Amino acid sequence: MAQERAGDYRILHEAALRDYLAGLPDLKALLGDPAGWEITEVGDGNLNLVFIVKGVSGGVAVKQALPYVRLVGESWPLPLSRAHYEYLALSREAQLAPGLVPALLHHNDNLALTVMELLEPHIIMRKGLVAGTQYPGFVDDITTFMARTLFFTSDLALSAAEKKEGIAAFAGNHALCKITEDLIFTDPYRIAEQNRWTAPYLDALAASLRDDMELHVAVSRLKLKFMASPEALLHGDLHTGSIMVTDNQTRVIDPEFAFYGPMGFDVGAVIANLLMAYFASAGHERAPGERAAFEVWVLATVENVWNEFSRKFLDLWRAGAAGDAYPASLFAGERGAARLEAERQAYMQRLFTDTVGFAAAKTIRRIFGLAHNIDFELIEAPNKRAVSEARAVQLARAMMVEAAAFRTIAEVAGAARKLRDWQPELSG
Repeated sequence: MAQERAGDYRILHEAALRDYLAGLPDLKALLGDPAGWEITEVGDGNLNLVFIVKGVSGGVAVKQALPYVRLVGESWPLPLSRAHYEYLALSREAQLAPGLVPALLHHNDNLALTVMELLEPHIIMRKGLVAGTQYPGFVDDITTFMARTLFFTSDLALSAAEKKEGIAAFAGNHALCKITEDLIFTDPYRIAEQNRWTAPYLDALAASLRDDMELHVAVSRLKLKFMASPEALLHGDLHTGSIMVTDNQTRVIDPEFAFYGPMGFDVGAVIANLLMAYFASAGHERAPGERAAFEVWVLATVENVWNEFSRKFLDLWRAGAAGDAYPASLFAGERGAARLEAERQAYMQRLFTDTVGFAAAKTIRRIFGLAHNIDFELIEAPNKRAVSEARAVQLARAMMVEAAAFRTIAEVAGAARKLRDWQPELSG
């Protein structure tokens, strides 16, 4: 893979991008004659430009960071260095979870630009979930990705020195962490300029979040853990909009929020987005019960994601972890092995509690903060949308304030199921 440093930063639109890529021999060979290239800007995210470039003999995806938040504009500047951290994260993830991220073809730090494998016929998973599509290969793939990337970047697998070097490599990505700290853990619980919700139907619910001291304590504890617990290298934004799928393939994209943080944040993000897809499903029905099979699959997937992740993570740990945490010399013999296994189970229970809380925070943020999910947003009737969102928030509050009361993922899925037809009182 080529990696270059070139000139000053400039935004590459179609003509400039064509000239730039044409100057890269490997990519020119892959794509064919530049005169025949079709270049389309497809970025529908919040931060960046994304282009699909197709030639007579192949195609690539090109991502370039903008010096501001695309969703808001130049009034919200953002460092271009996030492209560097995304490249580092993708490189590390490719080593740890091969075949589960797009192949990297070229990176230019100064242009904040990365060229990657074009994923076809993959689609953004969230779009598929809105349509009611089931993905049978998803659980195995996403749990492999999370178990391997989290375990092998943790103190369970690394020496203390290796772990600290990893933390240092991503420590400069604090601007992206700040976005998370504000948008997920702070803004939805106060009056903030960027907040929005389905008004007027959720006005009273929004006000209740701002007045709920138990919720404020719970989310602040999660924020502290996010800031102060560098347990492993996180993707940092692992939602269903950052996952591309086919029936039997999964690729994780867009790890520009990558940093060393609490493992439950990544796992909770996946579970939160599945739960939101479940609650949004009723709003996409054209006839009662039309999506019943899909909803059964989604809740089963919620359970399977945690259970398979936990199983795979524990298998990696039991296989002979070489990290400086829990040194083998302290757990010799049958008695030591039994005690270490009990500690492994306790570790996973703590991680599960973190996962439950972080899933709740991710849910509330997507309903009352900046940048909402299309799961809800594509429900055309606002009153119908508000019902689905209120059900999700009802569960999320319980998951955050009473996280430790949920001892199993089946209890989380069961609580969601009970709220499927609950009719909230709405404002307006």
